[in-house]
Amino acid sequence: MTADPQRWLWAVGAVVLWLALIAVTVWRERRAAALARARSDVMAAAGSGQGRPILVAFASQTGFAEELAWMTARALGDGGVGARVFSFADLDTETLKTADRALLIVSTTGEGDPPDAAARFVRKTMTAGADLASLRFGVLALGDRSYDQFCGFGHAVDGWLRRAGAEPLFDMVEVDDGEAGAIRHWQHQLNQITGSVTAPDWTPPAYDPWRLVERTLVNPGSPGREAWHLAFETVGATPAWSAGDIAEVGLPERDGATPGSREYSIASLPSDGRVEFLIRLMRHPDGTPGLASGWLTQGLALGGEIGMRLRANRSFHGPADATPMILIGNGTGIAGLRAHLKARTAAGGAWLLFGERTQAHDAFFDAELRGWLASGVLKRLDRGFSRDAGDGRYVQDLVAAAADDLRDWVARGAAIYVCGSLEGMSQGVHAALEQALGAEVVLTMLEDGRYRRDVY
Repeated sequence: MTADPQRWLWAVGAVVLWLALIAVTVWRERRAAALARARSDVMAAAGSGQGRPILVAFASQTGFAEELAWMTARALGDGGVGARVFSFADLDTETLKTADRALLIVSTTGEGDPPDAAARFVRKTMTAGADLASLRFGVLALGDRSYDQFCGFGHAVDGWLRRAGAEPLFDMVEVDDGEAGAIRHWQHQLNQITGSVTAPDWTPPAYDPWRLVERTLVNPGSPGREAWHLAFETVGATPAWSAGDIAEVGLPERDGATPGSREYSIASLPSDGRVEFLIRLMRHPDGTPGLASGWLTQGLALGGEIGMRLRANRSFHGPADATPMILIGNGTGIAGLRAHLKARTAAGGAWLLFGERTQAHDAFFDAELRGWLASGVLKRLDRGFSRDAGDGRYVQDLVAAAADDLRDWVARGAAIYVCGSLEGMSQGVHAALEQALGAEVVLTMLEDGRYRRDVY
């Protein structure tokens, strides 16, 4: 037995690390079991009604449509009407034909585009002829009026069903950026189906108090807009979340009105003990700061509290740890990718392709990335800086230049995750991936859940 104090310290450290790994594993297993029990409880209630159950289907990009689908199923079950819940990823013509009534909660991403999980349904079902004359349906379309094609995919689904002979139960309900009044109108339609007169209104989810404990400008001197790293600690118990999940921050009242909420990719894990963001300070043409980014990066005092809730975003959850990940992003999109890197081990490894303006000012989380390279969590790191002399590359240029290696990684089962700006970056990356891998391969990966995006 050694009397060397340093060896004793190493031994104690190894035991502590081993116990911590066990604790994390047990927590993950318990959380998965809890989620499964919650989902089973909903299905038990939703399937307890009389007669044929109503088909409830969701096409979700950020998890909001899925959440509303399960709330819809619960409301139907509470009203004595059975329900079956499907993702559009599992929906086809035959499933629709077996239902006499269907309620579809449909998100639109970008300018009229379907969520990624609906790609197979669009390609294989909506392009084929169908006779759905025996089906009655309702559509809840989620969108954002700042886009020209407001609720574009919802309108496409509604039109396709009508052309197939299906009969609407009621006119399509459009929801602008989660507007509570439109969602209450949807609940009113559900009450008409169930005959319920006592069902309580759905209300916006309660926010939990979180305290700002750190705020750091991470790109001083950058030619781009300021980017701030923020950290919040919960005032109560720390909730569970997974890499890829989203934080919804409630905005304070302004001029007598509540301006709603904003969503941010979470850059940390529960093991960090806090929720972290990377937020770009937006400015209006007159120079005034954006409502949400200005408040969070400039107006909120250190130690001040905000209302926030964490929402599961299953469409951006990571694959099994042994599956290699290709992470692609730009700007503050590295926040969501950072959480995935924190959740990885060297077993599957990851490859990050990242673009920003200058290496001197905008190499976000540089020390961490280099550490993950040294540990093997990151197998490869490609970065491009568009404003640097001798570089000038955007992240889509990195994708194009690495086409051969991308094909090799994908052939070995890698999954592709993209996080960052919707305009420009995600479109450019998508085109570069199609050029590198082939459009058919990219579409198949999208349909199979091996190509996932969190873009905004």
